[in-house]
Amino acid sequence: MANKKRALRYLILATLLLLGVVWSLASAEQGSVPDYPNGDLMATPQWLDQHAGDDHILIVDVRTDEHFDGRLIPGAIRLPWSLFRYNKTEANEGSLFVGVARAQEILGSRGIGRTHTIILYDSVARDGGATASYLFWILDILGHESKKILNGGIDAWESAGYDLVSKQKELTPILYQAPMQEIRGRGLIDGDDVYSKLGDLHYQIIDVRSPEEYKGEKGTRDLQGNGLKMGHIPTAVNIDYTLNWRDTIAKKIKSYSMLQDLYRGLDTEKTIIVYCNSGRRSSFSYYVLRLMGIDNVLTYEPSWKQWGKPANFFPVETVIHSLVDSGLPGTSSDINQSASRPDSSSNGNTPPKAGYVSCGG
Repeated sequence: MANKKRALRYLILATLLLLGVVWSLASAEQGSVPDYPNGDLMATPQWLDQHAGDDHILIVDVRTDEHFDGRLIPGAIRLPWSLFRYNKTEANEGSLFVGVARAQEILGSRGIGRTHTIILYDSVARDGGATASYLFWILDILGHESKKILNGGIDAWESAGYDLVSKQKELTPILYQAPMQEIRGRGLIDGDDVYSKLGDLHYQIIDVRSPEEYKGEKGTRDLQGNGLKMGHIPTAVNIDYTLNWRDTIAKKIKSYSMLQDLYRGLDTEKTIIVYCNSGRRSSFSYYVLRLMGIDNVLTYEPSWKQWGKPANFFPVETVIHSLVDSGLPGTSSDINQSASRPDSSSNGNTPPKAGYVSCGG
């Protein structure tokens, strides 16, 4: 009798385990997003396939002409992310956000409205989410609540076995107008804003560039071809934006638990500022932090293109900082205060020992 009860118990347990596996497979098939706190900001190919025909869904391909291969996800419109950037030649600063007013004009001209749920995607080969995220950041600034990024981009859609088309969806231009009270102007920060926060224990700064850029071993140039200063913003810690990917092939975002390990020590009670060279890479880290449920995060969009200009006199350092549980490291005594002088040996006018990296963002 005891053996029969034991066998029945094992049978029930095995059945429950089997049901759990079946449920997990069904959830995966339905395209459910892993348990990120803000998982509604991500779309999977399966989810998009199920919802692509919904009236409020609008799929947006953000690839530039240079990286567009003529194929789109069915129902997508083209909206190159580069339309939202310009070069401020008189100030010798490149790759700047066009601003709230112009951004709304561009969105409306493509038939995008406030009521659309916008699904953004790019490609693995060029971007891996780091240009779709630039438009995500802009939509966040505009207070556009319903938006998602397709994890893995068009490559993930194709790998899932779904069709591609050669013709984009045609939409009639409309007025895109965000209510003033919904525009998040606080998110548009510049170098003076960041400078005023140095040493403020209510802020943490993350440099998402490569370790070589962070340490001052590689640098970039301005619009006129002059070298920018070497190093990073004082107190900033370095978390390369590529570390948010599971791998560098499919470039899908890591699971929430993996991201928790990557950002261990980050104090979510503080305001987090992310930056790179021109705002593209940092927009991806911005998106990942938002996906993790961190809403109090800002992108310093002008980034090193502004901070690293010798004429701007912002301090730089090459001291390595790391996230620690006790919070943001204080301002180091090794900050290169002489970097404020254009004739300093560290002002970026001499070639770095490892050469210059691309100025693409």
